[in-house]
Amino acid sequence: MMSLAAFGSAHRASNWFSCEGLAQGITRLWEPQVHSFFRSNVFHVRGRDGDLVIDGGMGLVPLRPVLGLLPGKPVVAVATHVHVDHVGALSEFQTRLGHRAEAAFFADMADEHTLAGYFREMADGLDHLPYKGWSQQPFHVQPAPLSRILADGDVVETGDRSFRVLHLPGHSPGSIGLLDELNGDFLTGDAIYRGRLVDDLPGSDVPAYRKTMQRLLQIEFSRAYCGHGETIDQDELRSIARTYLDSPS
Repeated sequence: MMSLAAFGSAHRASNWFSCEGLAQGITRLWEPQVHSFFRSNVFHVRGRDGDLVIDGGMGLVPLRPVLGLLPGKPVVAVATHVHVDHVGALSEFQTRLGHRAEAAFFADMADEHTLAGYFREMADGLDHLPYKGWSQQPFHVQPAPLSRILADGDVVETGDRSFRVLHLPGHSPGSIGLLDELNGDFLTGDAIYRGRLVDDLPGSDVPAYRKTMQRLLQIEFSRAYCGHGETIDQDELRSIARTYLDSPS
């Protein structure tokens, strides 16, 4: 029987997140009440032997209760980078993966790396509070030391699927994507998405971002699940990358 505390967490989560089922056992979740700048995607990939949770949203309410995880089935949380809108719920998972360039930052989740201070200072950060009594000012990200440090070319397995890690720096030093070459699914994190690509944050690197765009032009895939917004295809992704490369540095 579910405890009252667990029921309360599940109720808040189910009312806070929106979700949609995508192809091949992938679910996208997002927080519609969060300002669009911080409204990132969480992806739940259901595998044969284990599940993947890619990114963790803001962590304003618990994420795990809404995922429908099977008891006893392993689950691995992968952070595409250390920014606040992608790691808020990372500490809810026992097994956590992230890139070596940002590995040290997950242990303390300091504002200087997560940029959580930007959210605290935003007057219109939320359309309404996640629950009664919640306050924006003391908000911070819970530390979540990594269980495994990733590098370019590593593979993350679910038993029936293999995702190759691609280091895609520029937006942040440790930005990564996950590519399932067999099924054509590409989880891009914040390396690319519709709209203006953010390359002017602390830790951003425009020359590195341009190299990432050149790399993205060479990747073959069917569907790109981006860190923000809707799914895009290969043609749209390449158009976004070319537009960035054609813009003044």
